[in-house]
Amino acid sequence: MPTAHTNTASTRRTHDDAPDTTKAFQRLRALPDGPERDALRDELVRAWLPLSQRLAGKYRNRGEDTDDLRQVAALGLVKAVDRYEAARGAFEAFAIPTINGEIKRHFRDHAWAMHVPRRVQELRNRVRIARRELQTRQAGEPTLKELAVQCGLSEDDVHDGLEALQSYSALSLDAELQADPDDDGRSLGDTLGAPDTGFALVDAREAVKPALKALPERESRILYLRFFEDKTQHAIAEELGVSQMHVSRLITRTCTRIREQTLHEPGRQAAA
Repeated sequence: MPTAHTNTASTRRTHDDAPDTTKAFQRLRALPDGPERDALRDELVRAWLPLSQRLAGKYRNRGEDTDDLRQVAALGLVKAVDRYEAARGAFEAFAIPTINGEIKRHFRDHAWAMHVPRRVQELRNRVRIARRELQTRQAGEPTLKELAVQCGLSEDDVHDGLEALQSYSALSLDAELQADPDDDGRSLGDTLGAPDTGFALVDAREAVKPALKALPERESRILYLRFFEDKTQHAIAEELGVSQMHVSRLITRTCTRIREQTLHEPGRQAAA
């Protein structure tokens, strides 16, 4: 890539990954849109890619995948190449804040486990830094008042920042509980409740009560034996001295009548 590495005495190199691309940028600005300009732009991006990867490396171990951070940094580099003008000074001085800004924007907009307003994110960062500084100077956890003085914030703002410290990442429901030695490998998900299906039947039971109370004794007895004592139609027929077919017809007819009476109760159709 000879074009991207043409040496110019006026360009100041501060790192090994800061190539001299002054003339390449001059050519880029002079070229019209087209394949030649696109090729030179890609060459410039490749030449400065090590810089973007170095900057991405500074943000490792903060909960984001390293490859993702490198891609975000590369996107910031592309934006820097497209926006750079020689009058802004050395490209490196322009590219570094552009790339860092893109990475920080990624953390702000995509790395949080839950949505947190930008104002609270900024409070979190100030509280985190102040907390770390106080912990290096004194023993124990700093108080809310001490943090407020260190940050120059109100205690309410510090409280919001401290809460946001717990919102950046979330525990997996598969995470094992550590607090109680008797948990025996239970996960956080094991502590969550489950829907109680019995509640869904409460309304239905209350709705059919009037119709059940109005049933003739024999039909009421048959439904009780079938649905509360869980007897078969054959056993009910033997107990009542009727045929199984007759029991089947009575159950079907009675259930149909109860359903129709319940659905046609005043005010119930409107609720449905």
